[in-house]
Amino acid sequence: MAVRIRVDYRASLSLVGGVLKYLSVPLLIPLAVAAAAGESTAPYLATVALTVALGTALERLAPDPDIGPREGFLMVGATWLAVAVVGAVPYLVAAHGLGPLAAPTTPGSTLGDPANALFESMSGFTTTGATVLGEISVEKHGRGLLLWRQLTQWLGGMGIVVLAVAILPELSVGGAQLMDAEAPGPGIEKLTPRIAETARVLWGVYLGFTVLEAVLLYGLHVAGMAPNMDVYNAVAHALTTMPTGGFSPEARSIEAFSAAVQWVVIPFMVAAGTNFALFWRVITGERERVLRDAEFRAYLGAMGVLAAVGAGLLFSGAGLLDAAPAGIDPDRFAGYVAAIAPGRVGPLPAEPLALLAGAEPAVRHAAFQAASIMTTTGYASVDFNAWSAPAQYLLLFAMFVGGSAGSTGGAVKVVRWLVILKSIRRELFTTAHPDAVRPVRLGGRALDERAIRGIYAFTLLYLVIFFVATGLLFLGAAAAPDRSLSVLEAMSAVAATLGNVGPGFGAVGPMNSYLGFSPAGKAFMILLMWVGRLEILPVLVLLTPEYWRR
Repeated sequence: MAVRIRVDYRASLSLVGGVLKYLSVPLLIPLAVAAAAGESTAPYLATVALTVALGTALERLAPDPDIGPREGFLMVGATWLAVAVVGAVPYLVAAHGLGPLAAPTTPGSTLGDPANALFESMSGFTTTGATVLGEISVEKHGRGLLLWRQLTQWLGGMGIVVLAVAILPELSVGGAQLMDAEAPGPGIEKLTPRIAETARVLWGVYLGFTVLEAVLLYGLHVAGMAPNMDVYNAVAHALTTMPTGGFSPEARSIEAFSAAVQWVVIPFMVAAGTNFALFWRVITGERERVLRDAEFRAYLGAMGVLAAVGAGLLFSGAGLLDAAPAGIDPDRFAGYVAAIAPGRVGPLPAEPLALLAGAEPAVRHAAFQAASIMTTTGYASVDFNAWSAPAQYLLLFAMFVGGSAGSTGGAVKVVRWLVILKSIRRELFTTAHPDAVRPVRLGGRALDERAIRGIYAFTLLYLVIFFVATGLLFLGAAAAPDRSLSVLEAMSAVAATLGNVGPGFGAVGPMNSYLGFSPAGKAFMILLMWVGRLEILPVLVLLTPEYWRR
């Protein structure tokens, strides 16, 4: 007996084609940069031709697509897979060339392996920031290719589908369904009467912050406070701060730059993890709503606590290991101890100003890493593989907190933890007062009980997937003759990919990479990045038979 499919997959794929076709436009940016730098433009020309051809072919499946909630889930899931596959093409062409048409520009690149290229592309578009790039340098890969790597994160930050709703007229009718499918749960707030206008507002705020950060970073260079923060680096890092992405054209991430750069990047990471609707409220004169927002206050409070505890650990010396771990140069480790942990080196100065100056590196690195990990940006101002177990577990905890709903951050999100804590408090109260009726309130509004159950379901699913995936990754590495992971390394690798954080600890630390994993291990983490970016539920919906048949 034939099973009738109840999902109009042709309409979904037609909309995917529209997104792919317009993906050719941002590809012109690295193409122009490569041409200006005298590099080969073949990787970008080939990808532009592929996206236009494939997008046009898919659009013809349904010239006038009509989508409902089912088609929206399929379109969103397929779009994120499709852009990751197409986004890997420049890496492959750069590594292998196009036969007689173009010679390879990065022969021997680790991204010449299709599994590695797809991993890097998925990590980019999902703003994870985990990398399999063997040697990170402009000299090896060229300005154009590394800029494309940065640009994938900027495009994925606010959401591929949100961008499509903002610019494609055919998505204006079903745009709300698509945006809900891309960011399920407590997500995007409707700021204007039309959802397409809301999408444009969000992208406008996003673009404004990106430009402002690039200008400030380059301003530090002009002022002589950041010698290597040239125009290229300023733009490249602005493109991956606001999407909470974390890719950098520098092998040592933000550690490669001055303290002034690190202080400038911190507030932009905090902004990236904030609900973007709040910035619109500020623009429209509703500043008091920002200060009253319960999630925003909890978000800043949690980050402040993490930074304060981290600074105390580092300043006292308890936040660093006793000796340089494997993979960190002993001289570099000695520099960390001298700069970050004056409490370990000798007696602290009695003068307040001298004490404050001595505490600055510890406060800076603690605040930087708290913001970077909690917002799931994944930048590193220091190699935290040199941190002690308590300090590393503090960062592991931050990986689960996440940013705000409606931000570019990943992980569980602050608002879910806030609702869970409030509902637990409610249960304790009603247990002591059985006749009391006490709704869970957030920002003065009573929450629907279905929404609370949905938050519990998502959080439980997230934790179950985390523990199961950690076990699978640990056992898979243990079975490999040339690869082993500690439990902490496996936990951090899963938390970093499922939560779209990027770096973990040990072998997957901030100055290391995921290159050593087997193809199966990389494929597994590609799946985790995809599932985490879509916040689990849309992917699980696609896997249920009832979705396709009823």
